[in-house]
Amino acid sequence: MRDRDARDDDRSRSARLRGPIMAVAAILVLAVTAGAVASCSDQNMAFWRRDTAAANACPRPQSVTGSEFNAQEAGLRQLRRAAFRGDFFAQLELGSRYAALRATDKNIEDPIESAVWTGMALANHEGYAPINRVDRGGLFGGGWRSVSRYDDCRAWERHVAYDRLDGQLSRMTMEEQGQVRDRIIYVLSTQDADGFRALARLHDALYGPFGEPQDNPQAREAWGRQTSGRPDRRRGPGGYYSAVSLFPRNDVDAYLYNYLAVQTGDVGAYVLLKDFERSSPSRSRSGAFVEAKARQWVPPYEFYPNDAPASGVPFSDESRPRGDAYEYALGRMTELPFVHVGRALRYLGVTETVANAPNALSARQVQTLEAMLGHNMESRLSYVEMVRAIQLAAINGSSEAQLVLAVMYSEGIGVPPDYARAFHWYSQADKQGSPEAKFAMSTYFALGVAGVADQDKAEAVAFRIDSALAGFGPSASRLQAVLAQVSRSQRR
Repeated sequence: MRDRDARDDDRSRSARLRGPIMAVAAILVLAVTAGAVASCSDQNMAFWRRDTAAANACPRPQSVTGSEFNAQEAGLRQLRRAAFRGDFFAQLELGSRYAALRATDKNIEDPIESAVWTGMALANHEGYAPINRVDRGGLFGGGWRSVSRYDDCRAWERHVAYDRLDGQLSRMTMEEQGQVRDRIIYVLSTQDADGFRALARLHDALYGPFGEPQDNPQAREAWGRQTSGRPDRRRGPGGYYSAVSLFPRNDVDAYLYNYLAVQTGDVGAYVLLKDFERSSPSRSRSGAFVEAKARQWVPPYEFYPNDAPASGVPFSDESRPRGDAYEYALGRMTELPFVHVGRALRYLGVTETVANAPNALSARQVQTLEAMLGHNMESRLSYVEMVRAIQLAAINGSSEAQLVLAVMYSEGIGVPPDYARAFHWYSQADKQGSPEAKFAMSTYFALGVAGVADQDKAEAVAFRIDSALAGFGPSASRLQAVLAQVSRSQRR
């Protein structure tokens, strides 16, 4: 009986304690769940919601534009200067401006230019390189993730950029997509080794769609792969197809741009090239072919396309290379007779007559050229603008300017020596029937320029005869000498 009473007391005591214990357990479960939610929040599971865009976006550079169009133009040029120098946020801002997200930017709306700078931002390592990494741990295992809000906001910016770029490219023709790709290639090619390495990553299948690491969350999202253990229902299984397809993966092109990076003299690029060759047995076998292709490579543009959109504000080219070789070549512009610049200006419609000296140009005429190039109105013709005048005339079809530009590249006057570009412009002038260009092409093939124009005596003779028949003096006199020699040998 005593034992039964003791058991009854134990049951009663357990019943009395069960309520507080269950309450404590519920509190503990809530606390653990709250910790898990906090951990998930740290992992940004709710980070990608569209309604949090304003909170997650990084602060942009201080606005330099107003509602006035003249202030808008000045602001665009300031942003372009920063974007060409690799400023991640300036590139994002330019992408937004040309996308006309604000009503005040409707007059400068340009989907191609917007896609260019959005793509440049995605390819910019400043957008995805973390500044702080730590094991977040947590109930579900956060792994090594950045904890900086700065890293998080950049991740959000890249997520939005991928979404915008994919939408823009999907509405473009193949030709327009090619313009976007060529402009990105041109801008990066002016950034020396860093730019060529970025181009190599863009074509390398071992990296993300825009050269980021393969495990980058935005890269995986762009591919349509799972990033948090569950599929992205909003995008579906396909990811951002148009954005991912802008730069086709190609071992030859990846090798080519790594090789071009080495040619700039960058030691780090040489190490990366050797790593690239060792990464796959098939890659090292393409070395000789890539080397020959690299010597013939020229950028898609002579300088940034100076198209004038509906706003009338041409795109300025702030990618002018710097360095001792470039400055030395610019200083040699005094060796080029100014009459060639004057003829280019007349061809462009800047002047009605050929100016023989810089002081023969009026301030208004200089400003006209500066406006065409998207440069600041300084009313003073600089060496760079002299070079640009000849380049612009050559691009627009002047055979004379094409010939002069080829000579400039051959001799290193105004531009650093570049035999591939010289051969390109000689061939362009030759297509228009320039006898001087034909003679120059004959010299290329007679002497042989390694990798650009292999020695071909038969081809040289054909070009020389063409130039003589077209009336070029030196070639005609040499042809007459050959004919005289042949006739003497026959008399003997």
